[in-house]
Amino acid sequence: QVQLVESGGGLVQAGGSLRLSCAASGPTFSNYVLAWFRQAPGKEREFVTSLNWSGGRTSYADSVKGRFTIPRDNAKNTVYLQMNSLKPEDTAIYYCAATYSRTGPRLEYEYDYWGQGTQVTVSS
Repeated sequence: QVQLVESGGGLVQAGGSLRLSCAASGPTFSNYVLAWFRQAPGKEREFVTSLNWSGGRTSYADSVKGRFTIPRDNAKNTVYLQMNSLKPEDTAIYYCAATYSRTGPRLEYEYDYWGQGTQVTVSS
């Protein structure tokens, strides 16, 4: 059983930075993909970024490419979402997700495990 716990959300001004954490527990994650999704008010949940734990391959949504990264700490089984140059449209609840996969899926239904979410609000 995989458990994911997010932390680090909050309020930040436009242009600022914020780092979210996702602590993962359960089996070894060598064949897992860890990802971040987000859901803005009135919108569907959307893919943000993913990381193949074993190979280190990453994938990003066009809307965050060049601004967000997904670093990790192997020793802590933790992935982060480093968000720079934040915009008001980045305001959303951010979710960590995991799935057993060798690729980098981008669709919500392809992920089996989810964290509780953490709110990020970017003021203009």
